[in-house]
Amino acid sequence: MKHNFRILEAVFDVLYLGIALIIGVILMLSSINNSARLVAGIAVLTLTIGDSFHLVPRIIHITTPNVSDRIYYFLGRGKQITSITMAIFYLLLWWIGTMVLPVGNVKVYSYLIFILVAIRIIMCIMPQNKWLEKDADNLWGIWRNVPFLAIGLIVATLFFIYRSSFQQLGLMWVAILISFAFYMPVVIWADKVPKIGMLMLPKSCTYIWILIMFLSL
Repeated sequence: MKHNFRILEAVFDVLYLGIALIIGVILMLSSINNSARLVAGIAVLTLTIGDSFHLVPRIIHITTPNVSDRIYYFLGRGKQITSITMAIFYLLLWWIGTMVLPVGNVKVYSYLIFILVAIRIIMCIMPQNKWLEKDADNLWGIWRNVPFLAIGLIVATLFFIYRSSFQQLGLMWVAILISFAFYMPVVIWADKVPKIGMLMLPKSCTYIWILIMFLSL
């Protein structure tokens, strides 16, 4: 049963990366004279490439018998890269919102987003993360996600306030909140209850939902 789930997870990860890559390429190829679509394409490819650094080693790890212990290096480093690119993705998502929604002067919030992204990236680089160790400090993992959660809430608030202004993106705020609802329990409890890590699968589904909404730009 456990083996079957691991195979299912590997198939899901391949589909997730494949669908995200296709959407990113479509957005990039159709972005002529559409700057919002171009930024969306960059955001999607940033997310896809970043996630692949973690998911590809993960796929190899769960599908290859007697895999080398060196895979743990790539899993840890990939998780670090993914943590950074996720923050950049939300920065680009904020940028898209300011481009297509009838927002007023949001410079203060834009500066705040930049600061929070910078803090997130710096915290992800710090050695206290122990990315390459199996027993990394979970408390530090929680702290580095505080600015990330703040970024997500600010971006979700922007799309909530202007949810009626761009109907195709009207549920973007819902998708963002759902993704964090699946993600935060993993951050807090996955080291103690590993099965909670399965919440990353529906979290990835909400990301695909977000990427599909980008196609309406």
